[in-house]
Formats: sequence, C-alpha cells, structure tokens
Amino acid sequence: MEKLALGIGSRVEHPEFGKGVVIQVYDDVYEITFMDYGVKMVTRSFDKLKVLDYRGSEDDLLSFEKVERVFRKLLTDLTDIRHIVHIGDKWKGGKLVLVPGRAGLQNKEIPIDAFFHKIVMLRDRVRVMEQKINSSKNLDDEEKVAIQQYITRIYGSLTTFNVLFDSKEDYFVGERGI
Repeated sequence: MEKLALGIGSRVEHPEFGKGVVIQVYDDVYEITFMDYGVKMVTRSFDKLKVLDYRGSEDDLLSFEKVERVFRKLLTDLTDIRHIVHIGDKWKGGKLVLVPGRAGLQNKEIPIDAFFHKIVMLRDRVRVMEQKINSSKNLDDEEKVAIQQYITRIYGSLTTFNVLFDSKEDYFVGERGI
C-alpha cells in the first residue's frame, strides 16, 4: 500500500521531537514545526511519523511561509513598516549620557534603546521618502538622481550610529557603499 502524502497543515507526532505541524512539503522532505524543537526537516520516507490530523496535499495552494513572504514584501513596499531591527547585545539596557559643556548644568540621560529606536525610525522614514521620490511622476530623471545623491550623503552622515546595530545588514551606507 502506498503511503499518503501529507499536506501543509497536517498534524503529526515524531518519536523524538513530539507533536508538530507540516508547514512545507518538498519532493523528499517535510518541513515541520515542532512545539519544543522548532522547525525540523523530516524525510518523507521516515516511517515512524505518526499522523494525528491528515491534510491532503491536493489542498495545498500556498504555504504559510510563502504567504507571509508575500505580505512582508507588500508591507515593505507600500508602507513605512520595516523588519525588526535589533540593537547590539552590548548596548541592551544601557543609557546615553549627554554632558553639557557649561558648568552648573545637569547631565541628560536617555535609555539607549529609546535612542536606537528613534534612529531606526529616522532611517526607515528616509527610505520611504527615497522610494516616493524614485516613483514620483512629477520629477524627471535628472532631479531624481540629484535628490538620490543627497539622500546617499544623509546615509553617510548617519554611519556613526552603525555601532549600535546588531546586524551589518541594517547599517547606514554612504557613498562608499554604493
């Protein structure tokens, strides 16, 4: 007897990883999210996988992962919502202390997480402005290029703050990064 092909959404139980849900089906493996072990790849030929709730592969149109990817792209392209940017571990819980140059004035302390959040918001808004300029029908190509060069210089001015980012992918990049 031929073994049934599990579809996305099928609930299963693995002898080692416990209960999980099939989130993607490939030619030779299932991608399964397990409650206690996260995402694991399990070969389709693995015969110790117990099916708790069968969903047929003929019902599969799109996986959750693919739908999520499409929505993320749409949100990124059409709004100022961006992926979550993390502060570097060494800065978590820290504070920024501004010390006035004149005697008799108090220092100003700002939680570094709040400062970092403002920088990320600034960066994301400059990116949205950049997208709107590039898609504008009221500006000719020469004007777009001139404004784009100015925006690149803005990013270059902000590279000092790259030290706060956890990932280099999130860094500000000026003219040398082009």
